[in-house]
Amino acid sequence: MKYIRQENTIILALTAANTDLANSDALKLAREVDPEGIRTIGVVTKIDLMDEGTDALEVLQGRVYNLQLGYVGVVLRSAKDIAENRSMKQSLEGERAFFEGHKVYRKHADHLGVPYLQKLMNLTLIKQIKRGVPVIRASLVQLLQTKEVELSQYG
Repeated sequence: MKYIRQENTIILALTAANTDLANSDALKLAREVDPEGIRTIGVVTKIDLMDEGTDALEVLQGRVYNLQLGYVGVVLRSAKDIAENRSMKQSLEGERAFFEGHKVYRKHADHLGVPYLQKLMNLTLIKQIKRGVPVIRASLVQLLQTKEVELSQYG
């Protein structure tokens, strides 16, 4: 908890698609420290393991619990993939094929998957850094002024 309490921390709240989002421990913790959801990205895993005829579209579109940074659905490597020495490239290709081939997700495939999550995280980090620079600059100017005053007192 100590890390996600920090205002400059970007929170990734991972939740399996085949569980109830309302009972997600990750989202509960994120809500405690980020009640408006302004620095939390929801990551919905195991979308490929959902029961046939069900989907996570309501969750991904923020209709269940809204996060300002949104949700990204991903299909992660399984233990079987790892045991069979499936490469990351193969896994990412499989993830892309899953989303593009799914009747519900194909319309949203460009906003799903690990590559999109990477892009979203990078953009979010850049925005966070840009917001933080003026605060850091002001803090450094204040510190410099304080030290100059101290130095002048030594003659």
